[in-house]
Amino acid sequence: MPTEGPRSGERLFNVTVERYGLWLRSAVVCLCSALGIVSADPAGVPLALSLLVPALLACGVRLYGLRRPLPLSGLWTLDAAVVVLTGLAQPVLGGAGADVMAEAVVGICVITFQQEWAVRPMAGATLAVVGTAVCALGDVLSSPGHSPESATVVRFLVLAGLSRAAYLIVRTRVRAADRSAAARAASRREAEVAAARRATEREYLATLHDTASATLLMVSQGDGRDWSWLPPRARQDLEALSAVPGFEAGSVDLAELLGCVPGGAEGEGPALVRLGTRVDGPLMVPSGPGLAIFNGVREAVTNVARHAGVREAELRAWAEEDGVVVELSDAGRGFDPESVPARRRGISRSIVGRMRAVGGSATITSFPGSGTRVRWRWHAEARAPRSGEGTLAKGRPRAPRLPAQHAAVVRLIGGQLVHGAQLAALLISLLSQFTLSLRQLTAYQDVYRPAWAQTAAFVWLAVVALAGAACLLRGRRIPPGVRGWGLGSVLAVSAVCAFTLPPERLTGAEDWAFGLVGWHALFLLADLRIRVFAAFLGAHVGLNATAVLLSGPPAAAESAVMGIAVVSTCGFQLATGVLTRQLHGAASTAGTEAAREEELRTRERIQEDMQRDHKERYRALTATTVPLLAGLGHGVLSPHDEDVRQRCGVEAARMRRLFAESDAVSDPLLNEVRACVEVAERQGATISLAVRGRRGEVPVEVRRELIDPVAVILGRTRSTARVTVVWTPRAVRVSVVSEDGTDGRDTAEAASAPHGHGTDNDVSVARTTRGGRLWVEAGWSRPATSGVELT
Repeated sequence: MPTEGPRSGERLFNVTVERYGLWLRSAVVCLCSALGIVSADPAGVPLALSLLVPALLACGVRLYGLRRPLPLSGLWTLDAAVVVLTGLAQPVLGGAGADVMAEAVVGICVITFQQEWAVRPMAGATLAVVGTAVCALGDVLSSPGHSPESATVVRFLVLAGLSRAAYLIVRTRVRAADRSAAARAASRREAEVAAARRATEREYLATLHDTASATLLMVSQGDGRDWSWLPPRARQDLEALSAVPGFEAGSVDLAELLGCVPGGAEGEGPALVRLGTRVDGPLMVPSGPGLAIFNGVREAVTNVARHAGVREAELRAWAEEDGVVVELSDAGRGFDPESVPARRRGISRSIVGRMRAVGGSATITSFPGSGTRVRWRWHAEARAPRSGEGTLAKGRPRAPRLPAQHAAVVRLIGGQLVHGAQLAALLISLLSQFTLSLRQLTAYQDVYRPAWAQTAAFVWLAVVALAGAACLLRGRRIPPGVRGWGLGSVLAVSAVCAFTLPPERLTGAEDWAFGLVGWHALFLLADLRIRVFAAFLGAHVGLNATAVLLSGPPAAAESAVMGIAVVSTCGFQLATGVLTRQLHGAASTAGTEAAREEELRTRERIQEDMQRDHKERYRALTATTVPLLAGLGHGVLSPHDEDVRQRCGVEAARMRRLFAESDAVSDPLLNEVRACVEVAERQGATISLAVRGRRGEVPVEVRRELIDPVAVILGRTRSTARVTVVWTPRAVRVSVVSEDGTDGRDTAEAASAPHGHGTDNDVSVARTTRGGRLWVEAGWSRPATSGVELT
């Protein structure tokens, strides 16, 4: 199984440390080479330049490779050339300065190779071995007859190991941040995808309500109409149901869309709604809001034809600042908007819900006897509600990114980078102190004046490291009090060690503290601004410089040697501090890249799920609804046929139950039953509804199968029927008794699954015919392992 590649934080970290290592190495090679030339014998300078200048050119080509990628073999050869040429320059320059220069350059190279070749650790380790071997060879050539110092070889290997360990520590923290950010992003993605699917589901239900449901309900209500409008209307409904929702893009002219609003297709005969239109066009809006307004206006015109009692209405539209307003008014009988039942969805879903989904608004103003005015308003600065509200604009699927979420990712990655850098500095401090520094301290006890002061300073520095470790290893920031005490202690150690060591020995092999205290200060100050750490290093170097100057000004060669030590230790530590702050600052870039990647993944998921959901919905309609609409649209089925009207009534009842499925009510089962009852009542039937027992929870899949047989009977009922819902502690039954009897044609419909859903929920259906009455009961008992209580 293929493994997942590095995420945005790790990729950025690898690129940053590679650049850091290369620039640091190049700067140290340049400065230390110059200082080495200053401290060298003039006779050996020309030959030394012939070796050091190519090394500098190799660094320059390597820097050029950051912009123009070069072959890996060529890069490795250039890196090896730097340490080989520098090591060979050691015997040419001669003297103590040459030894210090070569050890400083090779030591920095050994460290930075582990960063530059971090993703190829074997290459970095091989370069470290090459550098160590060349430096040992330089020692032999500088002092013929003497074997290379084992301490130098061990130090280089320790430095290489510490550098690699530091990289691994920070990378571990970065990977943890990436995983945490990915987990959060996945949670947001699932929420946004779910919100998009819910929004598309609402749009689908609104479209189904405005098209197929309305058409089939009108057909089921009688044959005393002029049905000339029906075939084109049925064909339009089929087109609307087959269109993939949520993928409209670009802008539309709302004025042109409003010119296509039909004048009410459900009037009897030619009596349609005459629209008086006053539209100040063009009105360019995004397609999502434009189509939401158009569909809402079409539904409002349909309501005028059905309920207003007038055949005239006025449609107006005009532009506002950064937006548009559309208004439809009539002088009909009016109504009280507050008295509209929740089950009537023409206003709440098709008009108001559509506009809310695209960040706009729709208001209805009406009073009995005073007409009705519906106003749609949308502004460019409007935004669709957040995913937590479960809505998404109807236009192209969006995956909104909240600034707070992006800031949280940035803080997470930045915090983990800094914490990893502090842990790395702490590791370097402890291992360096108890390996390299401890060996120096014990080997040169006779040099210190007095020795006990240096020993006490060593112990106190270890206490500071342990105090920092107690905080960092528990994932906590170092408290300000501990930070201040630790920083003062480290600076005091620097002063003690500087003034209890002979000035000529400072920064030499005897000075165990000069290159160590900076690491202690780094893990204490890494999460602060870099200038604080730079000020500490300045104070540290200043204390040592003061101790040297108090004994008299040093010679040029001595100054050069000390300068090399300052560059290779304090300069390296300062560069590491700068890298830490750069990594913290680069967290914003990593967070932005992660957000961009996540947005792309979310968009892809939304599109895939929306297409899949659309196919499933349309497949569910193909068994019943699509054949009816196709037959009505092409004249194969006649609305004058009683059987056709009953089939339309059944499908209308099923759709109304489907609409009620998304209502937030205390008793979903009863709410869906009432939706089916309402369809039968609108067809002229008299329905009584009784509920017995204490209601319970029933899964939605079970509700579909419980109610569908009842919906089939109610859709065919034209006289009277009685519906009963009975709850018991472990079961629920829904039954209907119809006075219309049956001719057997409802058997297949009653046995079919509602809109293509499976029938594997242990719902039993019983059917009995006696005389002219038909009794159907659907029952469901809670399985012992379902965990669903009905009481």
